[in-house]
Amino acid sequence: MSEIALAGLFAVFIWWFSTGLVLLLDRLPHGALRWSHWLSSLLAITAFAALAHTAREASVANAYCAFTCALLVWGWHELSFLSGWITGPRKTRLSTGAEGWPRFIESVRAILWHEIGILAVGLAIVAVTWGQPNQVGMLTFLVLWIMRTSAKLNLFLGVRNLSEEFLPPHLSYLQSYFRRRPMNALLPFSVLFSGVALVLMVLRAADPAAPAAEVVGLTLVGTMLAMAIVEHLMLVLPVPTTALWRWALRGQPNDVPVTVPAAPGAQPGQP
Repeated sequence: MSEIALAGLFAVFIWWFSTGLVLLLDRLPHGALRWSHWLSSLLAITAFAALAHTAREASVANAYCAFTCALLVWGWHELSFLSGWITGPRKTRLSTGAEGWPRFIESVRAILWHEIGILAVGLAIVAVTWGQPNQVGMLTFLVLWIMRTSAKLNLFLGVRNLSEEFLPPHLSYLQSYFRRRPMNALLPFSVLFSGVALVLMVLRAADPAAPAAEVVGLTLVGTMLAMAIVEHLMLVLPVPTTALWRWALRGQPNDVPVTVPAAPGAQPGQP
């Protein structure tokens, strides 16, 4: 199997498995969830240190390592949000009748600490990898951050599929911050600009003169970007968005049941 095919399959598998794992851990009893937080935090710290180390040399092995470590760090943020550990200062439903800027401000306050945490860790990753030969970890985290932010904005503006099953009951109040609409004006631009970035990655990876480490790195990051584009399309297409993770969504946590009609995201961690 070629390096490109192997890297693509690896990225698809780890995207699917890590998403399901976060959902599964979030549905553990509270005691087990606390232990998963400690373990996730330890893995994230270790992964951050590995990102700094692997950035020093561009090799195929380091490309895989940096990619995986960036996902481990990102997974910590996802788990911390979905568990309700790090969300925002506002922990209630959207005010009745709120529209325009008041609605936007309340929505931001509901996820503010989570967003600041992602930004702080992202800047730390940029700092430890700045000017180093291997930028796969930084690019992976950047793609995840940009595409997740884009998804959140699209969910705020309104999309067809909100995938209520992904939202834990203890965060059900967030469902009031998003709208169900067939389409919004931002989504086509989100897909267009990310699609252009993906094409540029593919063209560079297809260059015969490109080093093997760069080809593998671009394939890993590009595949993750392609999956994010698919997620954006699934926000508005009449297709189920939860079928791939039914194994992680069986059963419910020991919280109150979900009673509000819409959830904040088509994928975990989209508040």
